[in-house]
Amino acid sequence: MAIKRIGILTSGGDCAGLNSIIRAVYAHAKGHFGWEVIGIHNGTAGLLARPVEATALDERVAGSDMLRQGGTILGTTNKGDPFAFLQEDGSHIDRSGEVIEGFRLLGLDALIGIGGDGSLDILRRLAIQGGFQLVAIPKTIDNDLGATELSIGFETAVQTATSALDHLQPTAASHSRVMVLEVMGRDAGHIALSAGIAGGADVILIPEIRYSFAAIEKKLADLRKGGRNFALVIVAEAVRTENGQSITSVHGGGATAMQTYGGIGHYIGTELAKRSGAETRVTVLGHVQRGGTPEPKDRVLGSAFGVHAVDLIAEGKFDRMVAWNSRRVIDVPIVDAIKGAATVDPHGTLVKTARGLGISFGD
Repeated sequence: MAIKRIGILTSGGDCAGLNSIIRAVYAHAKGHFGWEVIGIHNGTAGLLARPVEATALDERVAGSDMLRQGGTILGTTNKGDPFAFLQEDGSHIDRSGEVIEGFRLLGLDALIGIGGDGSLDILRRLAIQGGFQLVAIPKTIDNDLGATELSIGFETAVQTATSALDHLQPTAASHSRVMVLEVMGRDAGHIALSAGIAGGADVILIPEIRYSFAAIEKKLADLRKGGRNFALVIVAEAVRTENGQSITSVHGGGATAMQTYGGIGHYIGTELAKRSGAETRVTVLGHVQRGGTPEPKDRVLGSAFGVHAVDLIAEGKFDRMVAWNSRRVIDVPIVDAIKGAATVDPHGTLVKTARGLGISFGD
C-alpha cells in the first residue's frame, strides 16, 4: 500500500518528551518519505469532533525548541472511552464508530498513537474494528508498560522527584524533621524506587511491598541512634494504608468527575507523627512530575521512537509498539505490551540495590 498521509495523536496523561516524538515523526516522514503528517488534537476526542480537530503539521514542528517544550502541542485526554462514552445523565454509549469515521474523514493511511496501556488498548480495538493501520509508541511516567525497559516521561518524572528530595534534605536536617514525599505511581512504584535511591531516601514505600509502621519506626529509631536528626521517606501514590485500604480523592464534578489515588503521603506523615513522636512534614508532587523541560534521555528516546515508528509504517509493519531494550529500539506486538502492568520486582536489581544501601521498604 502506498503511504501518502499519516496521522499522529497523543492520548492519556501528558508527560515530558511527547513533543520530541512529534518532531521526529514529522521530520522523518516528511523529509525522508515525503508524506503528509496530520496532527490530531486531544486524542480520540479530536476524532469525535465534527469537523475533526486536526492540523497538517509543517516545518514549525521540526525546530529544536520542540525538544525543550514539555507537555504536548497536540493536546491530550484521559477521559471519554469511546466504547463506553459517559453521558451527562451518567449512562454510557458506544461512540467508537464516530472515532473510526473521523479517521476516515481525514483520509489517513496509517496512525501513530502515543499512550499508556489504557490508551493503547483503546486505540488497538478501534484499529481492529475500523480496519485501519496502527503503530504505537509507549508513554507513561509510571514506566509500567510491558515489553519496554523505558517509556517516554519516566526519566523526567524521576529527575523531578529526585530534585524534590534534594531540596527537602537540607530543611529536614535544619529542623530535625521527617520529610514525607508522595510521588505518582498508579500501578507501580518505579518512580519512588528510582528517585528514592538517587535522592538518598531512608524509606521507600511502594505498592509491590507490604509495609508496617513498626518497621518504619525501627528504621527511624536506628537513624537517631546513629546520630541522624532527620529522615527522608518517599511513597508512591498507590501505596495502601497499613491495613490494606486504598486512599483516593475525586477531582471535578458531575459527569467529568474522576477518582484518582492521592493522600497516602498525609496518612503516612500523620501516623508516623502519632506513633513515633517525630515532627513530620508532607510534600505531594502531583502533576509537577508531568511538566517541565524534558530530560535529555526523554528527548533522545522520543526521537528514536518517532523515527522507528515511521520506519515501521514504511515497512508495512502494523499493530506493533516501538520499545527500548538493551540500548536499542525494537518493536513488539501491541497486545504483548499492554497485557499486564510491568510492576517493580520485589527481588529485582533496584530493590536489592536499595536494601544494600540500607534503605528500608517498611517490611
